[in-house]
Amino acid sequence: MVAAQETTLQKILEGENQYIVPLYQRPYQWGRAQWSVLWQDIIQLTEDMKEDPSSNHFIGSLVLAPYSGNVAGGLTRHLVVDGQQRLTTLTILLVAIHDHVLSHDPTARRGAERIKNTFLTNQYLEDPYRIKLVPTQADRDAYSAVIDGVPGADGEGHIGSAYRWFRTALLDTELPVKEIEKATTSRLSLVSISTAESDNVHRIFESLNNTGLKLSQGDLLRNHIFMRLPEQGDHVYRTMWKPLQDLLTREELDTLFWLDLVQRKPTVKMGDTYQEQKKRFESFNTEDEIAAEVGRFLELARLYRLIARPEEEASALVRRRLQRLQAWASATVAPLVLHLLLLRARRLLKDESLAGALLIIESLLVRRLLVGRTSMGLNRLFALAVQDIGHGPDIMRELQDYFSVGQRHYATNEEIRVAVANVPFYVVGRSNQRKLLLTWIEELFESREPVDPAKLSIEHVLPQTLSSSWRQSLAAAVGEHRVDEVHQDIVHTLGNLTLTGYNSPMGNRPFEDKKTELGRSGLRMNQVIAAADEWGPEQIRQRGQQLTELIVEAWPGPNTAVKESGPNNLWHRLDQMLTEIPAGRWTTYGDLAKALGTAAQPIGNRLRDTPVPNPHRVLTSSAKPSPDFRWSDEDRADDPTEMLKQEGVVFDKAGRADPEKRLFSADLVRLVTDDEEVDNEMGTSKPSTSELL
Repeated sequence: MVAAQETTLQKILEGENQYIVPLYQRPYQWGRAQWSVLWQDIIQLTEDMKEDPSSNHFIGSLVLAPYSGNVAGGLTRHLVVDGQQRLTTLTILLVAIHDHVLSHDPTARRGAERIKNTFLTNQYLEDPYRIKLVPTQADRDAYSAVIDGVPGADGEGHIGSAYRWFRTALLDTELPVKEIEKATTSRLSLVSISTAESDNVHRIFESLNNTGLKLSQGDLLRNHIFMRLPEQGDHVYRTMWKPLQDLLTREELDTLFWLDLVQRKPTVKMGDTYQEQKKRFESFNTEDEIAAEVGRFLELARLYRLIARPEEEASALVRRRLQRLQAWASATVAPLVLHLLLLRARRLLKDESLAGALLIIESLLVRRLLVGRTSMGLNRLFALAVQDIGHGPDIMRELQDYFSVGQRHYATNEEIRVAVANVPFYVVGRSNQRKLLLTWIEELFESREPVDPAKLSIEHVLPQTLSSSWRQSLAAAVGEHRVDEVHQDIVHTLGNLTLTGYNSPMGNRPFEDKKTELGRSGLRMNQVIAAADEWGPEQIRQRGQQLTELIVEAWPGPNTAVKESGPNNLWHRLDQMLTEIPAGRWTTYGDLAKALGTAAQPIGNRLRDTPVPNPHRVLTSSAKPSPDFRWSDEDRADDPTEMLKQEGVVFDKAGRADPEKRLFSADLVRLVTDDEEVDNEMGTSKPSTSELL
């Protein structure tokens, strides 16, 4: 017999329990997209609890079955039939909270140990009964290592990556970690479904994982609306709902109903669309009121259709900006863009002002991409802007000022100059956005030929793999001993990148051959490159400067009069990078400096004088620990070389770390770049946590 009850993570994990993932389950597979959805839900719940301590958020079900090998005594063991990905992730988050508390406040050891002993381990039992959650065999060693804080546990597998991701996320929030823990353990709501010994557990597992077309949020809302329209249902369907369905796809309708809620409550989650809209409709007392609301949806759909199909926009100025935002393929902008279209529909904005505001949104996206802060926090930023924007006479300046304050990563002109020179642009963000930005830059050269990104690919002028001729050329400029290091520093920067339809044939051919191909190109940016006599660090630097000036002129930056300067943001970014370096890998002070767009000396000073994550994983350019290395904790005497050896780094007889394990600046940027946005392309729904099994 199957029994179901609503519960919390605390009630599931407290006491002497053990949850065993059966062998027929897949290994742990959640990634950044799922971690980010869960984290955003927890952060929003934590904030909701400030106003209403009883707030909760449903994240799905957990199906449990009796474990046939139960032992005598107080321990109760269960099979996890469904929900292991969610349960594993939540416990890894609790490990990250435990370690975050200890690393930031050593006096809080008692509170941290409470987390471990209550939710993660059965403290009075020995192995194999000590760990509360026992993953599949493929994950058990890695999971146990993370729980026990074994050196090297934060490696590159799924378990270690999840742990590092949540450690980084905890660094990036201003909310009290204790409140995040409370929200996670006592305010996330799950339905625990327990089966009896006589039930066929494997059959239940199969049925739970069969695919099928579920009712969408819009389907549920439609059913509720027409149950409330016994007299006017036919008329409303024919004159309003059917035209509404014809305007938008099923997924776009779901998004529309969510965006409508965002206009009133920016923090509403897409997964709560039906319940929140249902509450609104329950406040209507007559069929006329309900019919009027459906009519309002129809008008809103006509505006949202312009976001999904900007070619239908009448104004050429606005159409161009909408098309560019659609090409960027980020649904995060939709709440704010719809809000601006509503302002125009109410005659509060003219086309010119609307186009200017859309340019500021585009500028924020472009500038964040260039400095490596692509999608982080954009869902929340654009949703919250809805209630704050549209009250002044100059919407463009109002939006520019709004993006300029706080930690919104609206890069200044100087930050853009530093980033273009140092940040490995080729590995930042989404590939389609990188190529799109290069096509937009080509337009700034006033090229007469239209640029079709579909027929082009990004070309490294200085190739990613150096041939002997390229190596000789680079050695002549920087010296043989620095060829590989300089190559890694500049090969992925914007100044070395262009667009071409000849990417495959060009490869790593000599510059003279590339000059011929680029000179025949219809792209103006390629003709500029072809005019150079040679190609190396100095030419890449000069071209980067040229592109920078075009960029800062085309995409307006923040209002520096209100923008907060950010040395703290630099150190925060450094902490993120250090946290994300997996066990068994190392980097250098120079690599960190390049990735962050600063000098190596301040990095060294910071690591020496301030508690930071994993300082032992940062070496000198000679692949050795710095002679001046010291822990910020004066009582600590661990040998950094020995720690790296324990984590799997091999050193040669001269004391140099394995070069194959080095992370260069491009690798570091990859680690912290949020290049996997949680939302889908513009106009589609973002999955809720409960749907990500």
